Formats: sequence, structure tokens, C-alpha cells
Amino acid sequence: MLRSQTKHKDLKKRRDKKSFTCTQCGKSSTNEQSLKIHMRVHAGEKPFMCSHCNKRFSRLDTLKTHERIHTEGKPYTCDQCGKSLTSKYSLEIHMNIHTGEKQFPCDQCDKSFTQSSILKDHMNIHTGEKLYECDQCGNTFLWASSLKSHLKVHSKEKPHSCSLCGKSFSLKQNLKAHQKIHTEKPYKCSHCDKGFSRNLTHVISVGRVLDNLHYLSNT
Repeated sequence: MLRSQTKHKDLKKRRDKKSFTCTQCGKSSTNEQSLKIHMRVHAGEKPFMCSHCNKRFSRLDTLKTHERIHTEGKPYTCDQCGKSLTSKYSLEIHMNIHTGEKQFPCDQCDKSFTQSSILKDHMNIHTGEKLYECDQCGNTFLWASSLKSHLKVHSKEKPHSCSLCGKSFSLKQNLKAHQKIHTEKPYKCSHCDKGFSRNLTHVISVGRVLDNLHYLSNT
């Protein structure tokens, strides 16, 4: 009888734990309220708005931390690089960058990170979920940094300029690809010794490869 009761309790604990697990990404929460707050991330809900700049947040504590920028500024300064932060906790986490301490491990692989925000972005690799959506075109991204780079396309901002011809690009990787035109010609014509910076065989038919490549080299 005692064994049966113990088994029943263990089963109930497992069910309770399972009930606080996110069905979207598998993240476990300690209680139902925490799970509801977490689900806002997937639903895109941001019910808390900053009264100073109208920026919205999914969590109240995140909003309160943000509002300190407007009311208190950033009173905590890093003595290593001079960066200012809104809270003592933020400063402590920031210091991991300088010490190299990685106190945020991934429970899916053996990687660890210096900041919880970096771990959060990393977890998207395992879930495959693209949480960062562009409000201009609807494209979604795994990482906040990718969204930030993408937004430059809409702003028409082109901060990356080629030092050889002056052409500007919105993304650094596009500049790097462009610079190969000036420095590299790794693709050789199979009929002659001409070199080209781009491999166009995947976008033009085989019968027109030679004509197109030679035409492009003279434009």
C-alpha cells in the first residue's frame, strides 16, 4: 500500500512538472504563472509599455529595468572599459566579458556563455525558433543581432564602404563579398585562362556559361 502511494506521488510530480513545460520550445518553468509569462515570447505579446519612450516589453521586471535609463540614467560603470549600466546585477554580468567566466551553460550541448542573453539566442539553434521578427517586412531571425543588421536594409543606411571604389553596403558581409571583385578571381574558365570573382554557373544555363562569364568580365 505504501509503495503504491509513493508511486502515485512520484507520478503526480512528473505530471505537475510536465504541465509547466512550454509546448513550443520545451523550456520548463517552476510554476504556472512563470510559464504564462514565458509564453508571451512565442505569442509576441508585450503588454508593458514604457511611459517615456513607448517601447514595449513582455515582462514587468524588464520594463522596470529599462525605465531606469530614463529616471536614473546608468549609475553603474565598469572600471575595465567604462561602459555604464542600469543595475548592479547588469554590471556583474557584464564583468564576465572581461574575466572570461561563462556561468550560463546550455542544457542541450556543452557550450557555456558569459551572458544569459547570449545563451537565450543560442537556444534558438536547438529549437529552430525564430523569435525576432522584422516589423517592416515580417522576416524572422534566430538572433537579435541578425535582425539588427537586417533593419539597415529598410533604413537605407549603408555604413560599410569599399576603400577601393567607394561603393557602400548596408551589411558588412556584403562589403566583404564585393571586395573579392577587386582582390580575388578564384573561378577559372574551363575553356581559357580567364579568372572571375563570382561563380555564376548556378544561375545560368550550361549552354550560356561561357558567353555570360566573358560578357560580365568586360562590363
